[in-house]
Amino acid sequence: MGDLGIAGVVLLVLSLVFDGVLEGLFDGVDALDGLFDGWLSLPVIAGFVSMLGFSGAIVLGATGLGAVGATAIGVPAGAATGWLAYRLSRALLSDRSGAAPHGDDLIGTTGSVVTAIPADGYGEVLVHRAGQPVKLAAKSPSPVPRGAEIWVEEALSQTAVSVRPVER
Repeated sequence: MGDLGIAGVVLLVLSLVFDGVLEGLFDGVDALDGLFDGWLSLPVIAGFVSMLGFSGAIVLGATGLGAVGATAIGVPAGAATGWLAYRLSRALLSDRSGAAPHGDDLIGTTGSVVTAIPADGYGEVLVHRAGQPVKLAAKSPSPVPRGAEIWVEEALSQTAVSVRPVER
């Protein structure tokens, strides 16, 4: 029974290392469409097999119930663990609080010039995106000296912005 527990842990590690490989093997098979996204996902199967094996080994070692008793206790324990793995994976997949920032999120933010910006040329600015400092290429219609405070007017790409100096 302990071997089942170890096999479940190995299966869980493989599911983390080769994320999505099993699901990719069955792409295009309509009968299996979406099957591996739920109850037959690798984390759910790994949780079931691990708990079945470990709880069965504990029952065999601690009581005199034998294989039938170990199985009778291991199957519900494995099912409960599989259900918890399923619920946890659904909760993690539906969490939208950590949405990735977009380039447009920079519009209206302030920063400072790291490398002077020549007229109609590129320099570098330091701004904060999602609470993290980010250095970006910056373009301005007028020259902006190093150390000047700027305001982001437009996101030109993921790594470049159009800025203007802040006038105080």
